[in-house]
Amino acid sequence: MMDKADLVIIGVTVGLALGLLIAILIYCVIRWYKKHAHLGRCSNERSITTLPIRMNGQDASIDFSASISSSVAHLGKEKESHQKKNSPFSLWSSKHQNKDWLTSASGILRYPYKDIQKATLNFTTIIGQGSFGPVYKATMATRDIFAVKVLASDSKQGETEFQTEVSVLGRLHHRNLVNLMGYCIDKGQHMLVYEFMSNGSLENLLYSKDDHALSWEERLQIALDISHGIEYLHEGAVPPVIHRDLKSANILLDQSMRAKVADFGLSKEEVFDGRNSGLKGTYGYIDPVYISTNKFTMKSDIYSFGVIIFELITAIHPHQNLMEYVNLASMSPDGVDEIVDRRLVGDCSPDEVRRLAEVGHRCLHAIPRKRPSISEILQAILRIQQKRHLSKEEALSFARSDISRSVSRIENQQIELSRSRIENQQIELSRIANTKEKR
Repeated sequence: MMDKADLVIIGVTVGLALGLLIAILIYCVIRWYKKHAHLGRCSNERSITTLPIRMNGQDASIDFSASISSSVAHLGKEKESHQKKNSPFSLWSSKHQNKDWLTSASGILRYPYKDIQKATLNFTTIIGQGSFGPVYKATMATRDIFAVKVLASDSKQGETEFQTEVSVLGRLHHRNLVNLMGYCIDKGQHMLVYEFMSNGSLENLLYSKDDHALSWEERLQIALDISHGIEYLHEGAVPPVIHRDLKSANILLDQSMRAKVADFGLSKEEVFDGRNSGLKGTYGYIDPVYISTNKFTMKSDIYSFGVIIFELITAIHPHQNLMEYVNLASMSPDGVDEIVDRRLVGDCSPDEVRRLAEVGHRCLHAIPRKRPSISEILQAILRIQQKRHLSKEEALSFARSDISRSVSRIENQQIELSRSRIENQQIELSRIANTKEKR
């Protein structure tokens, strides 16, 4: 028979064993929970985390944001070996095999591969080539004409930008943004279907060797159209959207010569989360401050628009030392007269050119906070255009008054001539009568 001391020892031993077992179980449960929670967070970051985009106050949340590239970059180098397998688009497409999922999420249509293949005559109707891939003209069975961008296998943009393009254009709609009609994900291909812009890009119109050149009035209207599109992105969308790749090649014109902003593959919601997504954009249009700080803001878009304004004025491409010409021209009030497109001589008002150049110089200011907002730019271009129209009306008014004076002068001359004829006739009749009396 055991004494009390032995019982106490046995009880303590059993208690310790049970406590240790319970502690091990709790530790295992916590490890399991943390592991799955971490995987869940990684999955969310690799898939399509989003912030809602609303149009003019109406809720229209999207299912993947334009800041995907920054999220993926933040995961770290240790996960690069699994990046291809677990890329955002792979998870997204494998998780959502239902063809109607993206349609319901973004409000755009999914086209079958065979329809696109037939509409492009087996992909032979190529009309352009960009960093995304080739662009084809597609005539659908409904007789609608679209432009189809196909993601090339060696595309610099890739699947992330494909998602961004669908997410932004699927939810944001404006008369000065290119309308995304649908998409196609089939047979290993990724395609975007847009409205067809029959007059091509601003870049082609400015630098083509055709005899027809854009008139000054057309260029002023194009600048106004672009500012309307950017204003919607910066001030009409909630949260605001930064384009990040504004350039003349991404400004397309429809059959009415209305300009629309295109190519939203690099665009990003203006949400500052402390992350950066690497240098994005096109050489010649990139804000120098962005290059030095790796922080892209709305004012970086404004800088790019300033470059486009001087392209419209000079028809000099940024790759042809445009900024050197602009800097030289800025040294005198009428310096822009020396670099204006020679094809505009006699077609434009020097005062209007100088006023638009002044807007361009403000956009290119070295200090971002001193650059104007897009709404201020829009108002400045509107004032130039309105003054132009007033001048035209005044000219027409003067012309009408001149015509009226001329008509009145002619009428008075006709009256005088009529009187003179009557007097002459009367004199002649009197002479004849006197002659008869003498006889």
